[in-house]
Amino acid sequence: MVNLSDIRAANQRIQKYVHRTPLLSSSSLNADTGARLAFKCENFQRTGAFKARGAFNAVFSLVDQQATRGVVTSSSGNQAAALALAGRTRGIPVYVAMPKIALQSKVAAVRRYGGEITWVEGTEKVPTAEEYDAAVAAIQAKTQANAVHPYNDPRTIAGQGTCALEFAEEQPRLEMVLAPVGGGGLLAGTCVAAKELNPKIKVIGCEPEMANDAQRSLRSGRILTQSQPQTIADGLRTSLGYLTFPIIQHYCDDVVTVSEKAIVSAMRLAWEILKIIIEPSSAVALAAVLEAKVEVSGRCVGIILSGGNVDVDHLPWIPEHRG
Repeated sequence: MVNLSDIRAANQRIQKYVHRTPLLSSSSLNADTGARLAFKCENFQRTGAFKARGAFNAVFSLVDQQATRGVVTSSSGNQAAALALAGRTRGIPVYVAMPKIALQSKVAAVRRYGGEITWVEGTEKVPTAEEYDAAVAAIQAKTQANAVHPYNDPRTIAGQGTCALEFAEEQPRLEMVLAPVGGGGLLAGTCVAAKELNPKIKVIGCEPEMANDAQRSLRSGRILTQSQPQTIADGLRTSLGYLTFPIIQHYCDDVVTVSEKAIVSAMRLAWEILKIIIEPSSAVALAAVLEAKVEVSGRCVGIILSGGNVDVDHLPWIPEHRG
C-alpha cells in the first residue's frame, strides 16, 4: 500500500513541475451550509486537472533506460493530457488509448502536448476496463513503452495524494475532506495523506448515483464494477482498481452519491459564486454538500475541485443541451 512517505517523496519529485493550487472560500456558501468550506482548486492545475500530479510522478520516477521507451496509458481525457505533458517535459514519447466519445477539447489537449492517440473500439458506447487494457497491451507490444495506469498504479496514487498533503498544510484545522471517486486514484491518495497526517479527519468519497460502483463496493466488501454508467461525469465512469479499493476500504469513512441534477447545479453554482469553471466530475463533491448527503454544519470542510476541462460550447444548463 502507498504510505505518507511515498506521497512526501512524490511531492518533492513533482513540485517544480506542477502548481500548488489555491484555496478558495465563500462567505455566502459558508452561511448557507453552516460550515467553513475550503475549495482546493485543481481546475487551476496544469492541464486543468489533478491528474498532472500522478502523471509527473510516474514519468519522473522512471530511470533513464526505462524513460527512453516512453509511456502509455488509457484515458477519456484528463489523464491522457497530463501524461502527454509530463512526457513532453521529460522529452519522451507518450501513447494514449482513448475512446471515440472523448470530449474534443480533451482530445485537442492530448494532441497539443504531443501525445499519440489510438482509438479504443468498445463493444458499448463507453469501453470497458478490459477493452482499455487490451488497447494498452497492444501499444506496449509495438513500442515497449512503460504502462502508467490512470489510477491503479502506486506512482499515480502517491502523486494524487500530494493534493491532500498541500490541503492539510494550508488548512491545518481541516476536519473533513470530500473528493470525487471514479477509479479511486485521487480518493486513495487523499485517504492516505489525510488519515496518516491526522486520523481524526473524515474522508468522504463522492460519486454519481448513475455510476455508484465505489459505494456498492465499499458496502459489499469487494469490487463491484460499473455496468454501462449513464452520467454526465465522464471522468467517474471507471470502476475501482485492485490497488485503490483496499486503500479506500481501509481508510475511507464513507462514499456518498449525488444526482445528475445536483452535479449540474454544483457546476453552475461554482461559476456564479466562486467565479470558476469546474467539470462535472469535479462538481460531485460540492453536489454532495448541496444535496445534504454529508453533515457539514459547524465543521471545517475541504472540497477537492478536481478539474475544469469543460466543453464551453455545450454547458449542461443551457436548455438545448440538456438530456
